[in-house]
Amino acid sequence: MTAETAHPAGTTTGGCLCGAVRYSFTGEPLMQAVCHCKNCQRQAGSGWSMLIALPLDAVSVAGEVRTYVDHSETGNEVHRQFCPTCGSPVFTRVPAQPSMIFIKAGSLDDTTGFKPQMQFWTASKQDWVEIAGVPGMAGNPG
Repeated sequence: MTAETAHPAGTTTGGCLCGAVRYSFTGEPLMQAVCHCKNCQRQAGSGWSMLIALPLDAVSVAGEVRTYVDHSETGNEVHRQFCPTCGSPVFTRVPAQPSMIFIKAGSLDDTTGFKPQMQFWTASKQDWVEIAGVPGMAGNPG
C-alpha cells in the first residue's frame, strides 16, 4: 500500500512517538489554539499545549489510548488521552463537548499547517512565552 492509497489527498495524519497510536482526519480544524493552563503545561512538559479542535466523527484512530481524568481550573472534567506504551499525549476529550476531539498538534506528522488562532489561559502563561499576533484570553472560552 502506498502513501497515496493509504491516505487520500487532503488527509492529515499523526500519532504518538512509538507509532502505536495513529490517527487521520480530513477537513479543516474548527479551531487551532494554544493552551497555557497549568495542567496542559504539566502534561506537555512545556510552557503550553498546542491543540486542534475537530468534530469527533472526522477523526479515525488506530491503536489504544489510556485516559487520565483531570479537572480544569474551572472544575470541568478533562480526559487526557495518551499512548500507554510511550506516554505521548495525543488527544483531549471534554465530556461537556462529546462531539469534539482536541488533537495535540505536536503529534501531527507535518506541523507546517498549524497556525494558532487563539490562546487560552494566558493568566497562567509562562513569563518567557510570547506568541506575537495571536489573541488571547485569561481563562477558558465558553
